[in-house]
Amino acid sequence: MKAILCTEYGGPELLKYTETTDPSPGEKEVVIEVAACAVNFPDVLIIQNKYQFKPELPFSPGGEVAGVIASVGPGVKHFQKGQRVLALCGWGGFAEKVKVAADRVFPIPPFMDDITAASTLYTFGTAYHALKDRAQLKAGETLLVLGASGGVGLAAVELGKVMGATVIAAASTTEKLAICQEKGAKHLINYEKEDLKEKIKELTSGKGVDVVLDVVGDKYAEPALRSMAWKGRYLVVGFAAGEIPKLPFNLTLLKGCAVMGVFWGRFSSEEPKQSQQNLTELVGMIQAGKIKQHIYKTYSLEEAPQALKDMIERKVVGKAVVVVKESQEAEDEKLEFKKNQDTRYKNQDIPEGGNRNAESKGGKMVFRSVEDLKGFVGKGLGKSSWTTVSQELIQKFAETTKDFQWIHVDTEKAKALIPGGKNLAHGYLTLSLAPKLLYEILPLEGVQMALNYGVNKVRFPAPVFSGDQVRLMARLTNLEESPDGSLKLYIKAEMESDASNKPVCVAEMISMVRF
Repeated sequence: MKAILCTEYGGPELLKYTETTDPSPGEKEVVIEVAACAVNFPDVLIIQNKYQFKPELPFSPGGEVAGVIASVGPGVKHFQKGQRVLALCGWGGFAEKVKVAADRVFPIPPFMDDITAASTLYTFGTAYHALKDRAQLKAGETLLVLGASGGVGLAAVELGKVMGATVIAAASTTEKLAICQEKGAKHLINYEKEDLKEKIKELTSGKGVDVVLDVVGDKYAEPALRSMAWKGRYLVVGFAAGEIPKLPFNLTLLKGCAVMGVFWGRFSSEEPKQSQQNLTELVGMIQAGKIKQHIYKTYSLEEAPQALKDMIERKVVGKAVVVVKESQEAEDEKLEFKKNQDTRYKNQDIPEGGNRNAESKGGKMVFRSVEDLKGFVGKGLGKSSWTTVSQELIQKFAETTKDFQWIHVDTEKAKALIPGGKNLAHGYLTLSLAPKLLYEILPLEGVQMALNYGVNKVRFPAPVFSGDQVRLMARLTNLEESPDGSLKLYIKAEMESDASNKPVCVAEMISMVRF
């Protein structure tokens, strides 16, 4: 395969575009045929041996990829060859194929193209973790973003706006600040020409800023810290300007403020459930059109060193992406998704005179408030896309539940004794797919909490066999409001199979939501 290799530490000019050996997956690894790989600041550091992770030479930089699974290791049951995925590989992405641990791989939603998939997790994941989990940014607060035109910075500008903050974007050129303004910044500071501290004082009427998100460090950090409001939160994300600043910590005492480190990579491994919730919320925002990655430029694989050079020279606004291979699978999947969506929304039952806030452009349903949900009580939510119940999935469910009935896992016996020769999926496996499919047709935005509470009633009128495809139809039948502001949603869910004339699962599901 072709790859960009770092054979000695130094600048991008030392990288080599060459032929190298195809990777093979280990026990719990997958090999991905790379369609696109984002360019991130850690890629610049890792080739200079300045990053906290230090792979052995030779290696390919590039830590954030999207593509199609080429092969899976024997211990991987939840991914299949040919499946579209995105991955956080750390390095190795500037190549036609990359090997990744399966727990760092995620399915790509059907509506998402490869470039968006490959350029979302690092920047939006970092920015959202910083603002939501670390700073706990609230609507009405003031957010200052230093290095606002970079990948994480621009994501923070856009997310800050979505979260209801007043955003002050600070960057080094008028052109970069113009992009920040397009993404939602209310105030702009050119910190190469203006006094950062005095400008913040002017813009906030002397109050200071509630939250600072700093990806640049160096000489900009101290004036920003001096501009903090009482009980402010200073988010340390990176040091793109070069020097790691030495801050006078007496300022934190005087201002009662907190200085917080933001390391999204470790957060995603230490707190995987919260990280997954954040990613789910980000995907919902992308699908609803609330946030969108700004792509500065795309490069071919051979041009990847130039992409890193542009990153070093601070030319990149938003995200640069190396396109390794155009994915036909992605195009086919997007066309199928659009066809399903067109059919679904054409037949969608919208309450006459109901609350139209539950729609976004093009008639796409997105629920943003209690009133939105109330407007759909008694109405259908549509149908999900199809999902395949593979034998690998059946095996994985058996291993998880320790329920190894032969009708589920013994393929040879099933061939001899079960009509059609296929293993049966456990009824509870079928039921367990319902929440995943439900949130595809019940997209929630701006929620503080969303969890699957349980079921009241469930029955399985027909079996599901290995290889069958299933999809969910649902109706919001009732909702109850709790004193703490949460909602209990009652949903009639019916799952159908492409191989049966009867439903394969009928249930009354209960979900808890709080906006």
